[in-house]
Amino acid sequence: MIVITAPTGQIGRQTLARLLADGRPVRVVARDPARLPPEVRERVEVVQGSHGDSDVVAEAFAGAESVLWLVPPNPQADDIEDSYVSLTRPACDALKRQGVKRVVGVSSMGRAYGKPAGLLSPAFAVDELFESTGVHYRSLAMPFFMENLLGQIEAIRSKGMFFLANSAERPLATVATRDIAAAAADLLLDDSWSGQGSVPVIGPDALSPDGMAEVMSEVLERPIRFQQVSSETYKATMLGYGMTDGFAQGLVDMAEAQNDGIYDAEQSTLRVAGATGFRQWCQDVLKPALAA
Repeated sequence: MIVITAPTGQIGRQTLARLLADGRPVRVVARDPARLPPEVRERVEVVQGSHGDSDVVAEAFAGAESVLWLVPPNPQADDIEDSYVSLTRPACDALKRQGVKRVVGVSSMGRAYGKPAGLLSPAFAVDELFESTGVHYRSLAMPFFMENLLGQIEAIRSKGMFFLANSAERPLATVATRDIAAAAADLLLDDSWSGQGSVPVIGPDALSPDGMAEVMSEVLERPIRFQQVSSETYKATMLGYGMTDGFAQGLVDMAEAQNDGIYDAEQSTLRVAGATGFRQWCQDVLKPALAA
C-alpha cells in the first residue's frame, strides 16, 4: 500500500495518476474527498481529514509500505516553520508505530545554504524530522517551480508582463511539477532502496526571468516582459492577497535566497534530472492555461 498526501495538488495529483496507471493499491489523505475526480475516488482508499491530525495519519499509515509526504503552503500561517513542523510531527510518530518503511518528501535544493531562506527553510526542517526517525527517506530537492508562473496568468494575459522579486538577470534553476511527480512515483514504486538521501530534480536549463520572458514571447507569439519588484512592493502585494505577514515575509526571504545563489552549488554539479525544459513547459502548460 502506498499513501499519498495532498492528492489534489499539482504534485500529488500527477503522482497519483502515475501510481494508478501502474495498478498499485493507493490510499490518499484528503480533507475534501469531493475534490478528487470520481474515477479516482472509486480506485483508491480515502482517509478523510488533515494529514497533520495524529488519528488521521495513524489510520492512513496502517499497513502502508511507502508514503509521499507533501506539506501544502499555508498562506494563513503566522509562523511558517512551525506550520510545517507541527503538521509533520504526527506523521513521524505514526510511521514508527505503523512500521512504514519508506517516505518520499517534497523539499528544495539548497539545504547546505546555511542561512535563512524563507519558505525553503521549513522544508529543510521537515527533512530533518523524518531523518531523525530512522525511516528510509528520500528528499526530492527542487529549485523554482515553473508552475509558480501560473499565479500570474491574468497579468500575462492582460498586460503581457509578469512580476517577481527575483533579479531580472540572474539565472534561476527551474523544474516542472510533472517531473517532480515522475521522480516521486519512481521512488514509491521501487521497493529496493534504503537509507536516507536527497534526489535533485531539475529541468535542463536555467534562465533568468528576462530569459524566461524571451522564451514566453516566442512561444506565445506576443511580447512578454518581466519586471522585478522591490521586496517591499512584493510583500505588500502578497499581504493584499490576504497572506499573513509571516508568510509574505517568507516569500520575500525565499526570493532573496534565490538571488543570493541558494541553488548554485548543487546546480553546477548536477546532471540534468528533469525532462521538461522551460520552452516545452510554456508550450504544454502555459499556453493552454492562457487560452482557457
